[in-house]
Amino acid sequence: MSRIVALALALVMAGCAANAPRGASTGSAVHRQPQHDDGRINVVTTFSTLNSFVEGVGGDRVHVQNLVPVGASPEEYQPSPQDIATLSRAQLVVENGAGIEVWLQHTIASASNDNVQQRVLSDGLPKIERNPHLWMDPVLARAYVGKIHDSLVRLDSAHKSEYDRNAKAYDAQLTALQQWIAKQIAGIPPQQRAMIVFHNAWDYYNRRFGIATIGIIELSPGQDPNPAYIGQLVDLARRHHVRAVFSEPEYSPKLAQTLAKSAGIRIVSNLYDDSIGSDPRVHDYISMLRYDTGVIVQSLK
Repeated sequence: MSRIVALALALVMAGCAANAPRGASTGSAVHRQPQHDDGRINVVTTFSTLNSFVEGVGGDRVHVQNLVPVGASPEEYQPSPQDIATLSRAQLVVENGAGIEVWLQHTIASASNDNVQQRVLSDGLPKIERNPHLWMDPVLARAYVGKIHDSLVRLDSAHKSEYDRNAKAYDAQLTALQQWIAKQIAGIPPQQRAMIVFHNAWDYYNRRFGIATIGIIELSPGQDPNPAYIGQLVDLARRHHVRAVFSEPEYSPKLAQTLAKSAGIRIVSNLYDDSIGSDPRVHDYISMLRYDTGVIVQSLK
């Protein structure tokens, strides 16, 4: 991996040197990119779900790119040479943290961009052990928005009032989203508010809105459970009268199908969390959670 990254960096730097003004060093060619060509701030997010928060605060004053493609998992991502080039031009890198982007720091170091600022959105927020999916709780998403606001103001204080307005308006949307979700979940009979999930992305959402996470199929990213563990989940599903097992489009449905068939429950494989989707119904954070909530309510009610 390190040899691949080193080669990619060499190619990026060589390209910068070829395009640098005569007499300029390759280092200055990389770092003299304070803004996008049209004057916007270059912001790089680690994965697509975070884009909504940056765009909500930055509006027309930011140019946002995500490293992990839409539909892919940030927990299993392998960075590409293009990611190094993207990071070499970034002013601000917005990451979730809490262990979900274990590949990021090495990639940033390979980009040799001494001017980039980093914002770790989960820092200082209450965490569930070994679970980085804080953004699935709209209350914690509001904290993410506040941190992004502060970072953009630090980079571009001349437009602070615009960032203030944008952040306030987006915060209000997130508050309305939280209230709407709570109302929808309230329509599920309390004894039916239980989920078995493929990977542990739902604890923050479930704790906020009163749903029990009865079991998790994939305890560690990329590691399939053994048959004995699947058998334990089947017993839990029957004991707690769980109505469905939930998964996401980016993961293989085989294990969830095995569990659902053995437990005699339905499988729901179209939830979104780590990534927005190509489906226009889940094109940003707010639409994603509204869509997910509709699916959950329909499946459990």
